Parts: sequence; C-alpha cells; structure tokens
Amino acid sequence: MDIFNTFLNWPVFVDALPMLLKGLWITIKLGALSIVLGLIGGLMLALCRLYGPTYIRGIAIAFIDVFRAIPLLVLLIVIYYALPFIGVRLTSFTAATLALTIVSSAYAAEIFRSGIEAVPKGQFEAARALGLNYFWLMGDVVLPQAIKIVIPPITSNSINVLKDTALASVVAMPDLLKQATQAQALAANPTPLIGAAVIYILLLLPLVRLVAVFEKRFAER
Repeated sequence: MDIFNTFLNWPVFVDALPMLLKGLWITIKLGALSIVLGLIGGLMLALCRLYGPTYIRGIAIAFIDVFRAIPLLVLLIVIYYALPFIGVRLTSFTAATLALTIVSSAYAAEIFRSGIEAVPKGQFEAARALGLNYFWLMGDVVLPQAIKIVIPPITSNSINVLKDTALASVVAMPDLLKQATQAQALAANPTPLIGAAVIYILLLLPLVRLVAVFEKRFAER
C-alpha cells in the first residue's frame, strides 16, 4: 500500500466523517463551556488575589500556583477515577469540563491580574476622587481597560483549552480524538486520525490568526 491509501484514503475518510463530526460537536461544547467558566473563575480569582482579605489572597495564590503546576492529564484522571472512591461520581463530560475549567481559570487569573495591574494607578485615584465605590471602580473604570489589554493572551489561553479537550479521550468521552481513534480501529486505517488533525487545524487556525490580529492592533495603538 502507498502512503495515500494508508494515510489519505478518501473512502475511509468519508465513512468515518459522521463519527468525526459527532466528536467535533462534543469537542466544541466541551471547549466553549470550559472557556466561559474558566474566564469567570479566572476573573474572580484575580480579584480575590488582588483585593481580598489576607486569608482569601493566600487561598487564591495557592489555588493558582497548584493548578498551574499540575498537568491537566493527571488532574483529569484524579477527578474521573479517584473521586468515586470517596463517593463522588461524575460523567466523563462533567469530569473533563471540571478539569479544564480549573486549569483554565488558574491561567486566566494570572492574565487578568497582569491586565488589572497594567491599568495606570492614576485611574484608580481619579475614580476614588469622584467617590466611586469598589464595584463601580472595577466595573466602569478598571475592568474595561484591563480586558482590552488581556484580549490577546486570553484568546491564546482559549486556544490551549480547545486543544486540551483532546485529553478528554482518556476518560472515554466521545470527543473528536476518541471518535477518530474508534474509526481508525474499525477501518484498520489511520486516515480518520489524519482527518481529525485537519479538522483541528480548520477549527483552531482562524483563532490563531485572530490572536495575531489583536496583537498587531494593540501594538499599533
């Protein structure tokens, strides 16, 4: 067999396409939910680390440091396979979402923190001079400026979350990679894996280019 029949077998790809599209939909749902929850959690962690009481700051710092250090695959296995021993049983989708959200929020927290700290101190002083309380200060003055600063790194982090969804296959979740692996086994041909790789590229390449556009635009400003 030549390389095209082995790795680029069109009939095999056509047969596997329904499975790949089904897995793609699950990957998109998992990625989108994890990104949204990770951004919310990251923002809350950043605010707790910057402005919370001392013990809250300590908890936030410990959370961020620990879950940035733990490999996602290890965390995913612990959540899905170890928690049942203490009576907590989660579906593969829930376990994957939880693991991705925890790690994503830890990284997003540092991104948001750097963005907030990049806002000039004069903005804080001017807002306080106008009598704005903490919530109006953050909502109307600080966060709108910080979010503009962190858009490029946040987009990069979101891309990493989408790529990391492939690890969910280790907990038997039928995502794109898992479906491609099953299709490969059924066809005894690696073409479905090549097809999954192409789908990942088509899904992520526009986001990669979007990061470059954001970085260029903010650099010009």
